[in-house]
Amino acid sequence: MNRQMILVTLTAGAVIFTLLLLIQTKAARRTPDLVLVNGRIITMNAQSPSATAIAIKADRIVAVGASDEIAKMAGASTRVVDLGGKTVVPGLIESHAHLLGMGRAMMILDLTGAASEEAIADLVRARAAELGPGQWIEGRGWDQNLWEVKRFPTFQSISEAAPQNPVCLTRVDGHAVWINRAAIEACAITAATADPAGGRIERDGAGEPTGVLVDNAADLVGAKIPPLTRSAKKEALLAAIEKCNAFGFTSFHDAGAGADTISLYREILEEGDLTLRMNVMLSGSDAGLVEDYFDSGPVRGEGGHFLAIGSVKLFADGALGSRGAALLEDYADEAGNTGLLIDGEERIFEIADRALAAGFQVCTHAIGDRGNRVCLDAYERAFNAHPGVDDPRFRIEHAQILDENDIARFAKLGVIAAMQSQHCTSDMAWVPARIGADRSAEGAYVWKSLLDLGVSLPNGSDAPVESANPFYGIYAAVTRKDRTGKPTGGWYPDQRMTREQALESFTLSGAHASFEEDLKGSIEKGKLADITVLSKDIMSVPAEEILTTDALLTIVGGKVVHEVNGAF
Repeated sequence: MNRQMILVTLTAGAVIFTLLLLIQTKAARRTPDLVLVNGRIITMNAQSPSATAIAIKADRIVAVGASDEIAKMAGASTRVVDLGGKTVVPGLIESHAHLLGMGRAMMILDLTGAASEEAIADLVRARAAELGPGQWIEGRGWDQNLWEVKRFPTFQSISEAAPQNPVCLTRVDGHAVWINRAAIEACAITAATADPAGGRIERDGAGEPTGVLVDNAADLVGAKIPPLTRSAKKEALLAAIEKCNAFGFTSFHDAGAGADTISLYREILEEGDLTLRMNVMLSGSDAGLVEDYFDSGPVRGEGGHFLAIGSVKLFADGALGSRGAALLEDYADEAGNTGLLIDGEERIFEIADRALAAGFQVCTHAIGDRGNRVCLDAYERAFNAHPGVDDPRFRIEHAQILDENDIARFAKLGVIAAMQSQHCTSDMAWVPARIGADRSAEGAYVWKSLLDLGVSLPNGSDAPVESANPFYGIYAAVTRKDRTGKPTGGWYPDQRMTREQALESFTLSGAHASFEEDLKGSIEKGKLADITVLSKDIMSVPAEEILTTDALLTIVGGKVVHEVNGAF
């Protein structure tokens, strides 16, 4: 063979090798990293509502379809999971909760479900025995509506339990605190202390403080409690993220965060430990923070769509359980009290007006019918002032008690009703006592009335107010019963959601509420690979079995962030 023929042969070989390499490289680019087969996939995509398999490459869904076809896409490096018929849904979205509060609640006294004031005093006494004198004792979760005597507690019982420790116990709804004598003295609260705007100091007949501070009055003690260190906050956030992933959540709407929490989210993201997509509402009480973001503009898709900051959280009123929700008429069980307005109409309008100009969404806590009306009035004024802003998707958080005349305004104004279905079933035993039977029947937790008008209802838990377990929320939505199955037939059952609506409230509705429906909320080619695999088929099992459903596999951006050992 002459030299020229050798060169030609070598050149041809190099070309073939290069072509093979290119073919292999191209194939590798197409080969999925993860394939799920033999599942019952509820896609929430109306064009193709069901499938049996999903292929994932990097952080995206690359194919949805039949198992035999999707399985052919797998390569040597592909992880293939045989789901064995398990139900698959889009990654669940928690649309209203407090991540730092969840983590913090795991570190302090858990008073959830305590049956009496005395039972809580016993918990405080035990904690005082563990601590040195002067150290603060904190807890959360008490609810006087669960007790035989359904009135607010006083400082006496917890003062006797911990005479040398200031005690601050937050009510289950986060809208009242119960403090002991040592805390009252540490905060210098006396009969002469005026009620702050948007707050109330509970008092005895002589005007002396009894130990319960409602809504903004809680700030009187909050300023005295030693703040969490940055490392403790980070520990709390990481614990809450892990818990959310274990519940099947892939996204989370944080209902009010300050600059320090946002800074920690960025730190956790940079370290690779943010396994929950965060949609953060700026705390409206931090005027400087809001100003800074209004000047710089909303944050979208940071870190591969793990951090979004594009809304402001405000408070129209307080909570119904502590009689702080603003009502159009007196509380049925407390004449002369119509609740508390916190951020009034002018304040809500001011922020809403500026938010529309800056490209931000406003999310306002409103529980009572007066609180909701004030919020709707402020929103409507702002919308009229900015007719060129299309689809602002302003939200009312909770929207629990609505006047009949205001229900249709949600649809007319395009306002999202971000409701938490567990609140209904936690509160239903005492709601008629607070607002009367007529108002309860006409406007309490009127999910179906809103849905029938086309109003979007993203669901959540308001954790740590309720359990973050999404299956408790879905069960409450479809039954309007508590977890013991009461009342028979459900509380005002005509307002129940269908199972499809309930699942949508934890998926597509949550994505829509954060302007991310093109990225998540359904299982479709091209969307983020956020997926939850369930232990039971929540669309067909008896309703009570929804309560015992678990997330077996949670996938965020194509990465498994939670997996039950031995499930697959």
